[in-house]
Formats: sequence, structure tokens, C-alpha cells
Amino acid sequence: MSESKTHYRTCNICEAMCGLEIKLQGEDILSIKGDNDDPFSRGHICPKAVALQDFYNDKDRLKTPLKRTSDGWQDISWQQAFEEIATRVRGIQDTHGPNAAGVYLGNPNAHNFGNAIMLPRFFKALGTNNRYSSASADQLPHHVASNYMLGAGMLIPIPDIDHTDFMLIIGANPLVSNGSLMTAPGVGKRLKAIQQRGGKVVVVDPRRTETAKKADQHLFIRPETDALLLLAIAHTLFDEGRVTLGHLAPLIEGLDQLEDAVKPYSPERIADACGIGADTIRGLARQLADAKSAVCYSRMGASTQSFGGLCQWLNNVLNLLTGNFDRRGGAMFPQPAFDLVRDKKGKPSSYGRHESRVRKLPFFNGEFPVATLADEILTPGEGQIRAMFTIAGNPVLSSPGGARLEEAFDALEFMVSVDIYLNETTRHADIILPATTGLEVPHYDVFFNSFAVRNTAKFSDPLFEKSPDQMHDWEILRELTLHLTGREDDGVTPEMMLDGGLRHGAYADQGMSLAHLRENPHGVDLGALQPCLEQRLQTEDGLIHIAPELYLDDLARLDASDVMSPSKDPHFPFSLISRRLPRSHNTWTQNSHRLVKGKNPCTILIHSADAKQLGLENGQTARVASPTGSIQLPVEIDDDMFESVISIPQGWGHNRQHTGMAIAEAQPGVSINDVTDSQRIDQLTGNAAFNGTRVSVQAV
Repeated sequence: MSESKTHYRTCNICEAMCGLEIKLQGEDILSIKGDNDDPFSRGHICPKAVALQDFYNDKDRLKTPLKRTSDGWQDISWQQAFEEIATRVRGIQDTHGPNAAGVYLGNPNAHNFGNAIMLPRFFKALGTNNRYSSASADQLPHHVASNYMLGAGMLIPIPDIDHTDFMLIIGANPLVSNGSLMTAPGVGKRLKAIQQRGGKVVVVDPRRTETAKKADQHLFIRPETDALLLLAIAHTLFDEGRVTLGHLAPLIEGLDQLEDAVKPYSPERIADACGIGADTIRGLARQLADAKSAVCYSRMGASTQSFGGLCQWLNNVLNLLTGNFDRRGGAMFPQPAFDLVRDKKGKPSSYGRHESRVRKLPFFNGEFPVATLADEILTPGEGQIRAMFTIAGNPVLSSPGGARLEEAFDALEFMVSVDIYLNETTRHADIILPATTGLEVPHYDVFFNSFAVRNTAKFSDPLFEKSPDQMHDWEILRELTLHLTGREDDGVTPEMMLDGGLRHGAYADQGMSLAHLRENPHGVDLGALQPCLEQRLQTEDGLIHIAPELYLDDLARLDASDVMSPSKDPHFPFSLISRRLPRSHNTWTQNSHRLVKGKNPCTILIHSADAKQLGLENGQTARVASPTGSIQLPVEIDDDMFESVISIPQGWGHNRQHTGMAIAEAQPGVSINDVTDSQRIDQLTGNAAFNGTRVSVQAV
């Protein structure tokens, strides 16, 4: 019997960056546990990490290229696949122009070291502006706010959760997500530590979430009214003379314009709309202002709605007005060893550089909003997308209006998917290119060190070597690039580019390099977050723009909306919100037996008063309908829901026919995006507006 070995790496399923200790004997994994010596996660692990071995061993995982034919799927060689792809795509672009090809990136790309570094080369070779990703179904409001206020979309303020005395959490459930744009493994212990040092945690959410149940206070709020609440808190800070700018005061531009803009939004005026009393709103403002240190953190519920852009701007505003920006215990800025914020002060923003062809939505951070992808495929005319690449993504389930996106993919002349599964999206492809999985690839968190609550760095070599007939994602991208351009390979690898970035980064004087990280398999601790914004600001004038004009202008849209005077639509009386599950992240995780076994978690949460009125009982099947579609799923009566609000998980829906996707012992669930509407977006940023979708509920 071979000797057992221990391997250390970072889990790359979600953004928590948990350190893993994996024991194996030969090719058999004996255990996956948290790495107690990891300086960031300190032994924390969530249930999803065990799925890494399931991906590796999954009999349904694709390992050779597939081609769709009239006789079904057929294995083909890598060389045939690349040659056919290059010929078909270039032929379409030669006839219809470079923008006749499109690209969609799913969320696993952000967790893939090789893709994160090598995708720009592929984009350049393809030469299209029609790029889309899951970011516009998730986080664009954060990036647009940082771009306009601080000069760089990746300069995201992160809660200094380990040192704050008061944390206001709006539309986020970090106890389940381990943070989101706040990379914080073991967030439960971190939140409890706030309370143990005499601090306070307040959660504002239409559902009493897992995080809210552990908080000191939970406040129900009507969906899509978060911007009103944030405006009312800002109003109170000015009205009661509680604005304290701190050390950044000389750098803040636009304070007078901001004060004028928030004057109409008194707590008394907006209380009924939000469902939160005026005295309570004023109390929140006072606690933010009076705490020794404080931070406001708004996430998915605040981002994926009609006013997500306003929410994330105002979140930054509150941290600035209370002197908690770039300050210990407030909203701070990581200094990653491999830094994505380059010193490009004054460089023109990409926001609005182009408009989408059909709906004239803004281009930002190199992409268009995914909410308009189906429009660009189905609408004839110059620039129509006729060929499509999807890379590690399942937008049929994860993007708004999934059924229409299926129709769009069926209408394409040619489609390529880089993915390990035959699923609801990839089944539409002409060729599928399967890559290696998490345990077969090296890993460095290119993106999430930029969002982490502590500065660390860690590189993980592969646990298993790939077989000779397999390719890493980045190698697939390289071959696609070479075949599309006809150029010779220059030999550059992701490790080479990472090493260069580390050697010239913020910790170069400490001997930072790829070799140094390999010598420290548990990771390297680079210290707590420190004030650094003055050095990292990228605005042309070196100032923080607290009241950019595009946000002030967008207040008129808020005022004109129906959120100011809530009333029930008799046809669609409920507001729909999504929710995240501890054992689910993307549709890949639903191919893990360990994560999907047990009770079906894909249910509709509904308050008992609403259920009684509708004659619904626990476990009964109900139909949820919107103007764009309907789904059926089991009822789960839960008084942790705000009345007239229901909740359905995101990411399910393996009930479509002919997917070829086998999920052991799993309830297939339904896709929430069969009732969301791709026309519902945040007009300011283009981000999808999942939350607040109006629906009806009926017993089946």
C-alpha cells in the first residue's frame, strides 16, 4: 500500500479562499479538512469544499471534446475541434464583422487562476465587443461606484470586519456566503467577535436570514427600497450635524451637492415606503456616526435590483460621511501581492464607451450587461451575434429570462462551450471543450485577494497531474487564440505572468515571488488592512468624488418609480427575492452527491399569513407566475419572510428535457430565472434586477 500524503491548497469553488488540508493515498482522497495553519482561513471550511473530489471523480464529467451531430454527440480530437472552431468563427466574422461573435463568462472563471490571467489574450484575438459575464448579474454596481468615485472599478472598499464596532449589513447573508465582495472565511466567528468586544451587528433584509438570526437587530425592509433607506440615513447625518469626514476631508469633492441631493429624503417621508419607522432610521444614522468605528456593507439584495447603482454609491457615501472610509474598523482597501489596480490615473473610463446594439445599455469593464444577450442574438441587423463562446457558465439557469436565452442559443449559426458538463447551456453548443477541474490545476486567487478582509498570498500546485489527453482552461484559450490569429506560441504561461506581477508588486521588497509562495504552502500573512487610499486613488484630480453627476441624475428615476408609494398589484401581488444556500454555489455543485443529498432545498419560502390567505400548506406544490413565465415548486411556510415577499434559491433548474445531465439522488428543482425578466435591470449600471420581480402565487 502506498504511503499517505498531505496536500495544501486553497478551495476555489467560492470566494472565501479557505485553506484546505487534503490527505490522500495514491489517487484516493482520504479526507478534505480545513488547514489550521492557513493564515487567512485559520482552519475554517464550508461544506462545498468536499465537492472538489466529486468534480474530479464525477462519471458525468466530460474529458474529451464533443461535437454535436445529427446522430448525437461524438468524440473528436483537440486538433479537429480547434481547426473547425477557427474556420467557422472566422468565416462568420469575415462575412458579418468581428462583433458577430460573442463571449459569455460564468462565475468559475473568477476562481480560475489560468483563465483570469490569459482571457485578455483570447478576447484580443477574437476582436469582438460583444462580451458578457455573470458580473452583470451580480456586482456591476460596486464597480461602477468605485470607478466614478475613486477612479478604478477594482478599487472596492471592503468592511474591516475584524476591527469594527458597528456593522450595518444590507441585503447580504455573509454567514452563508462567507462574504461576497468581502472575502471573509469563518465570517460567523468574525461577526461574533464584534459582539464579544462590545460591538453591534444590524441586518436589514426582507428575510430574517441566517446572518440576521445571529445579529443584534434585524429590520425587515420592502424589496427595492434600500436606496431610500440609505438616502434617509444620509439625510439624517446632515440634518443632525453628524457628518465627520476624518482624514479624507481634504480629498472629498462634491459634499455640498450631496447635501442638497439628500434633503428631500427625510426618514419621515420614506418610512412607509421602506416599512421601517422614522425613529428607527434616525437611530441607525446615530449609531453609525457615534460608534468608535463602523461600516455599512450592502451586497446582493442591494445590487441585483432596479436601483443597485444608487445603493452601492450610497453605501460608500455613508462610510465617507461617518469618517469610516479608509479607516481601521471601517471600509478599507486591501493591498494584494498581485494587484489588479494599476497606476493609470486619469485614464478614461470604459463606462459608456459603447452601447449595446438593441437596448442601448452601457458598456463597462469590457462587457455589456448579460440581460441583453438574448436581444443581441435574436434581433436581426448589423452586429447581430451569430457565433457564441460560453466559458464555464450556465446562463440558461443563472441569467434573467432563461427560457428566452435558450431560444437565442438555438438560433445561433455556431456555438462553442468550454465546460466540464453537458448541461442546460452547453447542450446548445456545436462543440464542447472540457477542461481540467480544481484539483488538477494550480491556483492563485487573482481576484479575491483584492476583496479580502486581510492581506495574504498563497499559491497551490496541482494535487493531481492531468492526463496527456486533457487540457487546462488556459491551454484551451491559448490554442483558440493561436488558431484564430495564426500566430506562433510565445511560451508565456500564467505562472510566468503571476511571478512577474508578484516581483513588481507592493511586497517586492519582502522577496515576494512565485518561488517564495511555493516555499510557504499554507500561505503568507501580509498583515491587517491599513489606510492606503490616498496612494491608491486613480481619479485624474486625485480627489474622491462623493456626488458624481450620473448618480444625482438617477435620483429622478427613483422618485418617479412606484417604490415611493407601495401598492399591491392585484395580478402580481408578491415581490420575489432570491436566496443563497450553504451547499450550493453554481450549477456544478449540484453534480456533487454530498451537496445535493437529503431534503430538496429548492422551495418557495412564504409567510404564514400569506400562505393561509392562499390556502397553502407546507410541502404543497405552488405555481409562481410572472409576466414572463411560471414555475412550480414546494411550499415552505416561514415567518422569517416579510409579508407579501417570497424567496426562491438561485442556480437550480435541472428539470429541462434532453440535458444529458445526471444528478445522483437530487431533486431537480426549478430555475428562478424562468420567471425573472431580462427587461428588468438597473438602468444606471445595466446590472440584472432579479430582486423585486412581481409574481403571483397559487396552489396547484
